[in-house]
Amino acid sequence: MVVLVGEMEMVPKPRSHAPAKKDRLRAKRKKPRRYWEQESGASPGPPPKKRSSRPARPRSSQVLRRSRISRKAQVPKPERRKPEQTLSGAQDPFPGPAPAPLEVSRKFRRIDKSKPLPSPKSKTRSRLEAAEAEEEEASVRAARSELLLAEQPGFLEGEDGEDTAKILQADIVEAVDIASAAKHFDLNLRQFGPYRLNYSRTGRHLALGGRRGHVAALDWVTKQLMCEINVMEAVRDIQFLHSEALLAVAQNRWLYIYDNQGIELHCVRRCDRVTRLEFLPFHFLLATASETGFLTYLDVSVGKIVAALNARAGRLSVMAQNPYNAVIHLGHSNGTVSLWSPAVKEPLAKILCHRGGIRAVAVDSTGTYMATSGLDHQLKIFDLRGTYQPLSARTLPQGAGHLAFSQRGLLVAGMGDVVSIWKGPGKASPPSLEQPYLTHRLSGHVHGLQFCPFEDVLGVGHSGGITSMLVPGAAEPNFDGLENNPYRSRKQRQEWEVKALLEKIPAELICLDPRALAEVDVISLEQRKKERIERLGYDPDAKATFQPKLKQKGRSSTASLVKRRRKVLDKEHRDKVRQSLEEQEQQQQQQEKTKPPGTRPSALDRFVH
Repeated sequence: MVVLVGEMEMVPKPRSHAPAKKDRLRAKRKKPRRYWEQESGASPGPPPKKRSSRPARPRSSQVLRRSRISRKAQVPKPERRKPEQTLSGAQDPFPGPAPAPLEVSRKFRRIDKSKPLPSPKSKTRSRLEAAEAEEEEASVRAARSELLLAEQPGFLEGEDGEDTAKILQADIVEAVDIASAAKHFDLNLRQFGPYRLNYSRTGRHLALGGRRGHVAALDWVTKQLMCEINVMEAVRDIQFLHSEALLAVAQNRWLYIYDNQGIELHCVRRCDRVTRLEFLPFHFLLATASETGFLTYLDVSVGKIVAALNARAGRLSVMAQNPYNAVIHLGHSNGTVSLWSPAVKEPLAKILCHRGGIRAVAVDSTGTYMATSGLDHQLKIFDLRGTYQPLSARTLPQGAGHLAFSQRGLLVAGMGDVVSIWKGPGKASPPSLEQPYLTHRLSGHVHGLQFCPFEDVLGVGHSGGITSMLVPGAAEPNFDGLENNPYRSRKQRQEWEVKALLEKIPAELICLDPRALAEVDVISLEQRKKERIERLGYDPDAKATFQPKLKQKGRSSTASLVKRRRKVLDKEHRDKVRQSLEEQEQQQQQQEKTKPPGTRPSALDRFVH
């Protein structure tokens, strides 16, 4: 029967019409290989599916979080990752994140790791460690993304020891490309001069105001005019606000606000007889200096006067702002420069710079150096990092009436109808006043100077109109598209305005050292504690006296309670004595270290203690 069953199995079924030979050929054919199968032929099957559709939480190796139970930071264990394979089976030759150079990451670091972290509560310390780790990760990412900044700063070099100060603007225009050559132009406007000018923060728009009432705003790259009006009154200064849509004009009597169509929006009569304007972009404050000697801060976001400070120094006609800490620098006729903040009614500091009156003041973008010029024909550069000492000085034949710093540290001075530019060895170093970098003679006396942001262009306003000069290496070649984007649309500008208003810094936080805001004011903290004790009549943070608990079975008698209190007091007394002895031993050790070597002991040493 076994043989019979085997014979029955070998017989083909009557239902299948295909012959047995074709079945053997199909069995010999190779199956198509799937993408998850290896070359060895083993087919482990398709990749396993996840049990749950919930997305996995990404693990961050940079930020170390601390548990609520343990006080020590949890160090993540290194995981052994299998080499990732692509569909073709090739492996990544450079696995893991891209390495970031240490020197480049230090440039973007904002936290000083040399200072140890304080030892407050565990929760506060964990937050500080997390913030420090996030800042470290941000600096590493910024160092990696620096490779994407393809633009390089320009420069100007002479051939065979040629002096670059003798190179004319016509020679520079012939040497550069067509797009850069179009940025050099002259506007002949003698009818309404002399002119003051101001560039927007993006460097795309230019506002100019003539002494005889001519006010205009234009896109100077495409030469497209935005608005042009005549206010029929003397214009002393002009300034863009947070964007190119608003314009502040200091006219003969009051301060006026215009839009980019030339329509008058506001007339601020509390700011009268204004001579100079400065706008603080991160605080939305418009600072005005007047003939009456008042420094006024106007909050343009709400339209209110934040502070009106009396400088008590006569007419104010010299003003500049420090872009690093938003402190206003005022030049006075007695040769001093005073530093002001809207939070303080008195000047933060006073610097004696010249023997005569101050003619011009300028501060570089890093807030490290200040350039001043006076009636004594001296041009000086001061260090603002706490010393306020002059670093270099130079005597000019006519004296500089206007000064300005570029984004990369170039210094320009306007002397009559001549403009001279000095350059330093690096961006973070002060400009060298020995030899000028470039010089140019204009068709009229200079009345306004400003470098264009993100463009190697210097705008000069003079009695004959406006001149746009080419200065190689003056500006930063790369811009932040989220902060100052010259190519932003109207919708992007509106979104940026909303974000900037939400991140507005209060005027009370303006001080000489912005880093002091992140530190704890110990003196004020102790003063507040004393005032709280005087107000309440007791110290709420003081240690309460020991009160023994009541016990049963006669163990809470008066004698036992007094005995337990005495025991606790004796223990505290022993701790104090032990601590005082340890301090005495440390003092003795320090005295022995301070003694000169080789001194013999004396019998009078016993009376020292």
